[in-house]
Amino acid sequence: MSNKVKFFRYVVANLAIAVVVVGLLAFTLSGKTVSAASEQPPVYKGESKTKVSLMVNVYWGTEFIDGMLDIFEANNVTTTFFVGGMWVAENDALLKKIYEKGHEIGNHGYFHKDHKKLSAERNAEEIGVTHRLVKSVLGIDMKLFAPPSGSFGKTTLKQAEALGYTTIMWSKDTIDWRDHDTEKIYNRATKNLEGGDLILMHPTKNTVEALDRIIKYALEHNLQVSKVSETLKSDLSE
Repeated sequence: MSNKVKFFRYVVANLAIAVVVVGLLAFTLSGKTVSAASEQPPVYKGESKTKVSLMVNVYWGTEFIDGMLDIFEANNVTTTFFVGGMWVAENDALLKKIYEKGHEIGNHGYFHKDHKKLSAERNAEEIGVTHRLVKSVLGIDMKLFAPPSGSFGKTTLKQAEALGYTTIMWSKDTIDWRDHDTEKIYNRATKNLEGGDLILMHPTKNTVEALDRIIKYALEHNLQVSKVSETLKSDLSE
């Protein structure tokens, strides 16, 4: 990589950080937090009996996303990508591609913080700044929030709900970020698979290797692979 390219990326990265800091300050000054509300509980599983979702959390693994998109497209399925604001700031073109392929976009916070330990203001900032950033790129209002590392507290739930979000957890975890083992990822995703399951995964080499088999397993067992918002709904409501 040339020095000019490195310098350009350095400047762009620092400009992105500066924009976010200004955004965080503006968000804080706007006072968009809630101090008292009955928090909406997180969702661990959908109500559908015929659909499952592969929820892809993205802060890293950019080099594997195109491979995942190709597999989803080859199987004619769409799902939900929960994106981190830091990632979006550097990968807006790829975010557009994901969305244009028909996938749903969810909020995964900005700096991958432990939301359970954050104040109301910082919870609101992490969710709100990411919301505005994605909207500036795609023109959409996200409605689903997946807290980084699955960490949340009552304050997180209140702030997410105040910003129009449902907090999403999972019923199956591939643990692909830790265990770089294709068979383990496949087995964790498919064991006792049933309608309503929300299967957590990330863009990794081994996840890509297991992905086609995971999708085909679901389809062979009469389960549709769908967006999280669709899997949350009861089949009777459609």
